[in-house]
Amino acid sequence: MGKPLLQKSFLLIVLLAFTAAPIGAVEIAALYSAQVPFDQEEDDPRALAYRAALDAVLLRVSGSELGSDPEMIELLFPNPASYVVQFSPGADDTLWVSFDGEAIEQVLRESGQTVWGSDRPLTLIWLAVDWGQGEREIIGADDAQRRRDEARSIDRNRLLRERVLDMAERRGLPIVFPLLDTTDLQSVSFSDIWGGFDEALLSASDRYEANSILVGRIRPESSERNRWSYYFGDELRTWNGEPEFVVGLVADMLGEEFAISGNAPVESIGLTVAGIATVEAYGAVQKLLSGINVIESYSITQVEGDSIRYRVKALGGAERLRRALRFNGLIEQNGFDGSRFPPDALDSSLQFFYSP
Repeated sequence: MGKPLLQKSFLLIVLLAFTAAPIGAVEIAALYSAQVPFDQEEDDPRALAYRAALDAVLLRVSGSELGSDPEMIELLFPNPASYVVQFSPGADDTLWVSFDGEAIEQVLRESGQTVWGSDRPLTLIWLAVDWGQGEREIIGADDAQRRRDEARSIDRNRLLRERVLDMAERRGLPIVFPLLDTTDLQSVSFSDIWGGFDEALLSASDRYEANSILVGRIRPESSERNRWSYYFGDELRTWNGEPEFVVGLVADMLGEEFAISGNAPVESIGLTVAGIATVEAYGAVQKLLSGINVIESYSITQVEGDSIRYRVKALGGAERLRRALRFNGLIEQNGFDGSRFPPDALDSSLQFFYSP
């Protein structure tokens, strides 16, 4: 093993100067809070509200498999009130409830359930709607100023957008609609979306720095099935169905990719990251590693040129870590023989490249 970084490079001096969220992820702040109906005519309305709020939280945190198993939820959390840290009345006979997230995660992990953390991929949604009679639109982040006789169009767009947003909130899925500003409209048309010319969409999506892209084609007043294309990494999925159903599929797919099972082993893995030629690059890689939730800890073991060798303890092993690193923007070096550093006797190694 080579000399410690402190003796070979000045980069360690700035180790503590960089802190930030991982690249390409959105942090869900209210993951362990929910607003639910509060029926004061029930015998114990608060207990029922706590149970409903906990069910909503578990759907976001552990996914649809546990969320659709009330018997298991009852077994794991027989007394939801013991996890409540704050509650307050809401509008229209509702109750806002906030839970102890660390305590809930501990129960889930100890029972072998999956846990999906607060840093989640951002999904951009391009949604083209054919309302019939020649009225065709793309649903944007907000409705542009329209004439008074177009108010009906604004309202139906808003309702459709809210259906998608409500389901995304239920699943804890960060989503964004395009701005449909001049930049977007110069690159993408309704015909591009409806006709499946997704290359233009993918190119226009770069500005949003989204991790996945969902493209929908809806004709509400027709028996024609809604058509959806979903892009994540190198994968393309196609689906049919209502918006709520498809958003749920996206949440399930991403949860399966990034949630961590409570019984996942912690493995020690060698990781080499090349391309770290500046202080800024070093800081960016440190921030990235610190923000990946599968990484329990890491340390620098060797430095040579623009490459740093890390020893990483990761939940789920090398394959899980590989997917997380690729998701966070590092480039895998396929076929790299590792000759820059001596062989690692502990276990398999990963080789990645950092490109700002």
